[in-house]
Amino acid sequence: LFEVGTVFDGGEPGEEHLQVSGLLIGRTGPKDVHGASRDVDVFDAKADAEAVLAAIGAPAKVQINRGAPEWWHPGRHGMICLGPKKVMGVFGEVHPRILAAMNVKGPAMAFTIYPEQIPLPRKTGASRGAMDISDLQAVERDFAFVVDSDVDALALVNAAAGADKALIDGVRVFDEFIGGSLGEGKKSLAITVRLQPRDGNLKDKDIEALSAKVIEKVTKATGGVLRG
Repeated sequence: LFEVGTVFDGGEPGEEHLQVSGLLIGRTGPKDVHGASRDVDVFDAKADAEAVLAAIGAPAKVQINRGAPEWWHPGRHGMICLGPKKVMGVFGEVHPRILAAMNVKGPAMAFTIYPEQIPLPRKTGASRGAMDISDLQAVERDFAFVVDSDVDALALVNAAAGADKALIDGVRVFDEFIGGSLGEGKKSLAITVRLQPRDGNLKDKDIEALSAKVIEKVTKATGGVLRG
């Protein structure tokens, strides 16, 4: 469910702003550790928000911060920011209290984009340039890391994505495991890293080199270790 509309902050002229919002409920996939589909999660909302921002030409280098309004789940949301203060959008899980008040069966994910907060590039002509869509074969690689139980999954995702911002097209968490042989205070986070080549198909050595960079970045940022 998507909507573009004006939100009124007060009754005076100018006390309004434009918002683009989306709501995700149900199942999606193609991959899940338990089967062919899975419940939508916060990373689906993040991917949709980033796709909207990319489509309207927002800067690609952003920060993911906390601190969104209270109707978002406190531990399952992110603010898409330019620097520490300029918020271009928010994504995450809607707070269970809000869902209960509206008699909605959750979980529910959502995102909101604030177009007026997005610095758009100067246009050199009347028309938009062609979208950068590659027809080369994308490659996906899975990694599982054992981290402390208080490590934020977003920190791990951001670290992995930073291994090569030009080549990595997306990172998402597809499994979280706590308990078993991991020991107290530990959890396992499994991610899929999608690689999208632009200039030529990737060779095995290229994939291995990038995989090593992903592991290095995640280890440095989270203290995690690759799960064997």
